[in-house]
Amino acid sequence: MVVPMHSQSSRQIPGKKKAENPHYTKDIRYTLQMCGWFLKPMGLWSIVYHSPSTWEKIASVILFPCGVIVMLFCILPPGRYMIFGVKDMVARVRLGGMVGTCVAGSIKYVYLGLRGTSFGNCIKQVERGWKAVVDPSYRAIMLRQVSTSRNLIRASAAILYTGGAFLHILLPVIAKVTSKGNVTVKPAIFLGYDFLLDSEFSYAPDLITVIQSMGAFMKYSITTCAYSLTTIFVTHIVGQIQIQISRLNDYVNNRRVKDHDLIGTIIRDHVDILRFAKNMQESFYEICLVQLTESTLIICFLAYCLMLDWEDGITINTSSVTHSMLLLSFIFNLFIFCYVGEMLSEQCSQIGPTAYNIEWYNLPPKQARNLIMLCTISLYPPKLTGGKMIQFCMMTFSSVMQTSVVYLNLLRTLSEW
Repeated sequence: MVVPMHSQSSRQIPGKKKAENPHYTKDIRYTLQMCGWFLKPMGLWSIVYHSPSTWEKIASVILFPCGVIVMLFCILPPGRYMIFGVKDMVARVRLGGMVGTCVAGSIKYVYLGLRGTSFGNCIKQVERGWKAVVDPSYRAIMLRQVSTSRNLIRASAAILYTGGAFLHILLPVIAKVTSKGNVTVKPAIFLGYDFLLDSEFSYAPDLITVIQSMGAFMKYSITTCAYSLTTIFVTHIVGQIQIQISRLNDYVNNRRVKDHDLIGTIIRDHVDILRFAKNMQESFYEICLVQLTESTLIICFLAYCLMLDWEDGITINTSSVTHSMLLLSFIFNLFIFCYVGEMLSEQCSQIGPTAYNIEWYNLPPKQARNLIMLCTISLYPPKLTGGKMIQFCMMTFSSVMQTSVVYLNLLRTLSEW
């Protein structure tokens, strides 16, 4: 449900047009720009955005079904081969990591498409929040948060795509070519496609490599899409909370604010922010749960593969570098998800201590009593959770890393049987 937000400056006077941010168009474009870069190639932009262009709608109709087909092509043959064609535990684990990331990416991809309206409503609330930011100092607060979100998205995407490039581009290029008689044989990087390799189609290996590369680009882009949406919404909420804290301080210090009912306006705006946070939480429950499960298992698989490289006496080669980069990317992405969740809860709980620490005893008794509402609400800050069960915070990051180590030891024990 979409909930309108109040003005960030004062209550609207009947018959007078509400003041709006004159830089709104530029600000909202700057806020959503990087998110659009990842959503548009996936065909998701017109699904989550409420006013796409005609070409963007046409692109979504074409790209989304094609994306689903590509992801299925990357899941079904390797999955069948992993279950029925591989008997060795080590080989099954190596293949299971790739199949697992594709399955998780497909689930997030379909979910983003099916719940596009919910994400679109959150984007509308972000736009309304920007329209209401009239004061230049409050706008500066919001821009700082947008800059933080863009930096986090850049870092996450750079590490994730770098690790994927090693696996899906570098390894096929430098794979050793062997000769059997007069036949040149290049080892298969992606297993499970015997029905194409055994055919008379000579370009089958290259075709498989291209489609697998497309699937890799998609699964990394899907992860970045989900992460960028989460980061943009959380940093927007954090910026709105910081504005409320600034307005509280300005009111008590009597520097700029002349609205005698500002306390009531702050409470109403804070309730709207919490409703936005609730809408965001409900939109990301499933995605966060899939992300948490994927990170736990894939970190375990990648660490296991890296340990196998070390046990073979190989310290630095293409395989170990690839596994190290992918392991780093998954750990970093999990860390950023947990960091964003921690930031959401921590910042939303700060307004209560701020309301208590200001000189409330200098306020009229009626207005001072209204601060009790802020103090009470801040005791129950919104949380970014996976499936309404596990909160994303730094403690969760530590727990996931410990769980991955436990699974790693279990894998090593099973492989020795």
